[in-house]
Amino acid sequence: MNKFKGTGVALVTPFAENGKLDYNGLEKLVKFQINNGVDYLVVQGTTGESVTLNDEEKVAVLEYIIEINAKRLPILLGVGGNNTAKTTEKIKYFSNYEIDGFLSVSPYYNKPSQMGIYQHYKEISLSSNLPIILYNVPGRTSSNILPETTLRLANDFTNIIGIKEASGNLEQIMMIISKKSENFLVISGDDALTLPHISVGGDGVISVIANAFPKRFSSMVQEALNGNLDIAREKHYELLEIIHYLFIDGNPSGIKYLLKLINICSESVRLPLVKLSETTATKIYELVAGIDDTLV
Repeated sequence: MNKFKGTGVALVTPFAENGKLDYNGLEKLVKFQINNGVDYLVVQGTTGESVTLNDEEKVAVLEYIIEINAKRLPILLGVGGNNTAKTTEKIKYFSNYEIDGFLSVSPYYNKPSQMGIYQHYKEISLSSNLPIILYNVPGRTSSNILPETTLRLANDFTNIIGIKEASGNLEQIMMIISKKSENFLVISGDDALTLPHISVGGDGVISVIANAFPKRFSSMVQEALNGNLDIAREKHYELLEIIHYLFIDGNPSGIKYLLKLINICSESVRLPLVKLSETTATKIYELVAGIDDTLV
């Protein structure tokens, strides 16, 4: 399933200063990605602040992105939750839209067992006529999809085609890679770990920093996938410290500040998130000012 190999960008959802959706900023953001080398768009994931969008806003944002994208890049839609029945209802509803697959986060807060996680994704698989990518992010969900569960799901359901692995555990990631089928995608969920992830056999990244540096970051990913690790390593270290500071005060506060610097959209986020502290913003500004801007 090569359409989700390479660099997917976890799009932010731009807001105006009054908190309403900023469609002008969204159009600029989507066109910026299309014109600068990313491989696919990820809509309404964590970085898109999906939990603070109401149902009408989620539909409006998706429809607008579909219109602007005009089928130029594949679209992966974030649909997940800790209520399996409600999640499957949403999967069925959004299957009618011009999207290419679903990214579905593991259930959060209620901390299911591995069998519970398996049964949750079984129901999602059975409800979808589109490909599904699992999303493992234990730091947010308080539960970890173990490699055995990932591999079982991959083997049992043909439309479960990959996993976004954001556990930060390279040993776990390598266990999946070493035992998976050839076509099952193992995608990095951490910008800072993308290079080592690819170097051990991973298939790319769903990236936050690519919102602001689509060409630079996707170039690093492509060089790594092509086996040019020396070139990829140089590009990786150019952005590593910026990546660190993007997450100091929460995501997407950091990346939205960076997008404000390049005149894509405002840095507005919805509560309970807040804008960057002055200290963090100053540090990011200094770091960005110190790199070559010929490759965004």
